[in-house]
Order: sequence, then structure tokens, then C-alpha cells
Amino acid sequence: MNLGPLIRRHRKDRNLTLKAIAEKAGISEGFMSQVENNVKSPSVDTLVKICNAIGVNAGDLLNQMHEQERAVLIRKQEWDDVDLPHTGFITRRFFPPENRIVIDSAILVLLPNKSIPVRKDINNGQELLCILKGSLELVRSDETITLFEGDIIHYWSDKDKQKIINRNEKEAVALWIGTL
Repeated sequence: MNLGPLIRRHRKDRNLTLKAIAEKAGISEGFMSQVENNVKSPSVDTLVKICNAIGVNAGDLLNQMHEQERAVLIRKQEWDDVDLPHTGFITRRFFPPENRIVIDSAILVLLPNKSIPVRKDINNGQELLCILKGSLELVRSDETITLFEGDIIHYWSDKDKQKIINRNEKEAVALWIGTL
């Protein structure tokens, strides 16, 4: 159940703070944070108070939660069906941020001689990179690992010195998975 991140999205869409919502709903800011992080589940009465404080109908929120995608399929033919921006890479994520609880994942498409930096705000994260088409380099600190089609690597994120680079003359595609 992804109720917490859905509440967070609605709160942030309205530029409201945790403190403001907690005060309006008559709960602690800590409890509100736990609700948004799916650590605690509010009672129906408390959920209605939170929704009223945010300005969203509790029934609509529960319907949105029920309608969230549970599985996303990206077919192979869709790898090549992307318009790459000026950056030369695209990350095609499976789920929106509010539906990512434990892992993040994406199909990465990189043009020749382009790179993707490490995700921001990652602490002690683990990642997995599987090369689906072409080859890529994983640069971590002073180490460079060349990966070819079919290769898979599981590694700890290096948030200060990490990037994925396509040094080839052809587009490369990879499946990337990382912990949150």
C-alpha cells in the first residue's frame, strides 16, 4: 500500500509543510512523517483529518491509491522509441517517485560519448547495472569497469565519484536498479 507517498505528493503539490498539516490535523509532526514514509498507518478518522488539512478528499485519495500501477512493462521495441534530449541520455523509469519505496529502476539509453552521473542524495545505496545493448563504462572513484552486452554488475554507490559512460559510436541501453 502506497498511501504515505501519495499523501506526501498531494502535500508538496500544495506547497504545505509537514508541520502545517500536522497542526491542522491535530497530530504530531513526527507521526505525520511516519505516515508519509509508510512507517505508521493512520486511523480512518486521522486520515480524514490529514486529507482535510491538505485539501484533498479522503475517498479520492483512497481511489488514487487503489488505481496505482502495480506492474509496468517496457517492451524491447520501446528501447529505441525514445527522443533523446540535448543531454544525450534518458532514464525511463518504471514507477513515479511516489510509488518507489525500496528500489528505483530505469531503462538507461545513452548516445555515443555521453554519460549519466550518480543519483543525488544517495547514502550507502546499492545498484545493479545490466547491459542490454552495446557497452558502457562504470566509473567509480579511480576504477573504470567496461561492461559489454549481457554483463551485469552489482555494486555500492559512490555518490562523490561515479558515472556511467558510453564511449562507443553506437547508442547503448541498460537496465539500472538501485536501492533508495
